[in-house]
Amino acid sequence: MGLRDDLERYRHVGEQRRQDLAEFIQYGDLGQSRPDAVRIPIKIVDLPEFAYDRRDMGGVGQGEGAEPGQPVGEPQPQPGDGDEPGDPGEEGADHEYYEMDPEEFAQELDEELGLDLEPKGKKVIEEVEGDFTDITRTGPSSTLDFERLFKQGLKRKLAMDFDREYVREALRIDGWGPARVFEWARGENIPVSRAWLEDAYDEIPDDERTAWASIEEMDDNVEHTSTAERIRREGVDQIPFRREDERYRYPEIEKEREKNVVVVNIRDVSGSMRQKKRELVERTFTPLDWYLQGKYDNAEFVYIAHDADAWEVEREEFFGIRSGGGTRISSAYDLAAELLEERYPWSEWNRYVFAAGDSENSSNDTEERVIPLMEEIPANLHAYVETQPSGNAINATHAEEVERHFGGDSNVAVAYVSGEEDVVDAIYTILSTEQEEVEA
Repeated sequence: MGLRDDLERYRHVGEQRRQDLAEFIQYGDLGQSRPDAVRIPIKIVDLPEFAYDRRDMGGVGQGEGAEPGQPVGEPQPQPGDGDEPGDPGEEGADHEYYEMDPEEFAQELDEELGLDLEPKGKKVIEEVEGDFTDITRTGPSSTLDFERLFKQGLKRKLAMDFDREYVREALRIDGWGPARVFEWARGENIPVSRAWLEDAYDEIPDDERTAWASIEEMDDNVEHTSTAERIRREGVDQIPFRREDERYRYPEIEKEREKNVVVVNIRDVSGSMRQKKRELVERTFTPLDWYLQGKYDNAEFVYIAHDADAWEVEREEFFGIRSGGGTRISSAYDLAAELLEERYPWSEWNRYVFAAGDSENSSNDTEERVIPLMEEIPANLHAYVETQPSGNAINATHAEEVERHFGGDSNVAVAYVSGEEDVVDAIYTILSTEQEEVEA
């Protein structure tokens, strides 16, 4: 194994030492990442190297000032070797960062959570010719489906063919003629025409038209072979093709759809949303943003803050802003409906509406305004994340009301986050709900 192989092996080890993704989401420093680059800590793995000292150190095997064969003495302690109390473990483990784009993050999270969400395309950006799978009755000769034509002709051959010698013998039965043989043939499912029988009867000499006394005598003396047996034995001389059997292949038109997504993030910024609650919102929403950005061709994000009123903010403000007002969650959904209708038509955009807060809301607002708005806003998924680190407050009922109303609806998810350890479960609850909706 050469040095290059060693280098690759150590680099691989370094990537394997990457912090567990779930642990990073729950406890890691998300602020080190950018919207388009997720930076996950890894422990540094020192690569082996040779050190060459260019100073004149005397002859081979000699230290400076030492006579040949003289003991060199005990090695002297070096700084950092643990020669002073408290040295071992004094410094924390060094870290570097493994950087992945949102697409790789989405793949890693799928693997971590056992998900496989397949985004839907909406807006048609191109129509291309696919495989020649569609069929029409007309077309250029180069696209004639000859295999189909042959099969249709062979079916007709099998349907029309019969054992001519066997039928001719029936015309030799005493007292039988074309009419009687025709009736007999119909009963035996022999596809012979009346005209053919009359022509064949005319060819039989008069003295041979009484060769058999009965049909039973004829069957005892004449071998009857089926069409399939005769074709296997003798082959097929010709296939009866007809124009009505002709079909021409043409390409299926495939529509290339752009996978667009808009994610509306809604956060309660009222006075009750203290720092810990805000941190849990950020820890839940940020990985969801990365995940959906990695899944779709084009992802846009809308951030709405609200207390009793709602307003649009930039991402940089979204997680830190705080007001002293009350709470009216419906104000955020009113604004979300307006922005989605104006900028992101449902016919062209996949939509996700994620809201978070401590479940405190003004009286009757959830039942009378929020739930109807959630039902009116078309979206792939609506989700509400309750962040209550100290447990449910008496008046924190919004999440329960939403969950009770929508029950098992496939496009509404409700998750509860009391601490960092609940974040991954909340993300799974949301994304698995979306996966079920897509598969349905």
